[in-house]
Amino acid sequence: MQTVRSSEELARARSDLGSATVALVPTMGALHAGHAALLEEAKRRADRVVATIFVNPMQFGANEDFGRYPRQEEEDSRLLADHGCDLLWIPAVDEIYPAGFATTISVLGVSERWEGEARPGHFEGVATVVAKLLLSVRPDVALFGEKDFQQLAVIRRMAVDLNIGVEILGVPTVREPDGLALSSRNAYLSADERQRAIALPNALKAVREAIRGGAPVGAALQQAKQLLVDAGFLRIDYLALVDAVTLEPLDQSADEMRLIAAAVIGTTRLIDNLPV
Repeated sequence: MQTVRSSEELARARSDLGSATVALVPTMGALHAGHAALLEEAKRRADRVVATIFVNPMQFGANEDFGRYPRQEEEDSRLLADHGCDLLWIPAVDEIYPAGFATTISVLGVSERWEGEARPGHFEGVATVVAKLLLSVRPDVALFGEKDFQQLAVIRRMAVDLNIGVEILGVPTVREPDGLALSSRNAYLSADERQRAIALPNALKAVREAIRGGAPVGAALQQAKQLLVDAGFLRIDYLALVDAVTLEPLDQSADEMRLIAAAVIGTTRLIDNLPV
């Protein structure tokens, strides 16, 4: 695996790939089995795999965890190499946002509810950095985990609207044996919080089964919220049934649906989702 850090090095390395098809896996590091699944799918989709590690300050709010976000370049590089990554780009902040940088990308509609309300400015940061990564690497396909389902929807909309010409592919969420979605932020959970965190995917499963059984959507969602409260979650930012494309809330069944949730246990905010 070749590792580059500047845009000039990236341009040369990308040119060396010639006419090979390229799959991009953008990451913020702190890699786990979920990222490994992205890499494995990337290898199936293209001749060469490029990954990026960049902890993007633009997508963190003022009171969020940018400073303590885990950084483990050596371990991450080893995982990437072990899973067939050909080229790794690790840019510095001033490489992505040089002096005088003044452009942001705002994706209306799909970004405005849910995470958009809970984390103002977050999706502008996501859309801006992903656009830069796509335009710099020029892949044929870029892969993102479905755990960040709204992020995936925002990136898809942005890529279409800006004619970037990259296939945006979602890869199903990878979970622990007990069902908790893999996340770099799980490392913040205490042993007790980790045990109680399983209530989040369990609540989503309960809602899904209730809806499939014909229960009213509102009642099923309210019961799931109570499950989270009983498990010790301190705050529920949202737990909703939404249209899987527009992310607009649904109060009755539709063709393509997704259950989405974000809730805080201890000091850690967890998100999850399930298809319905």
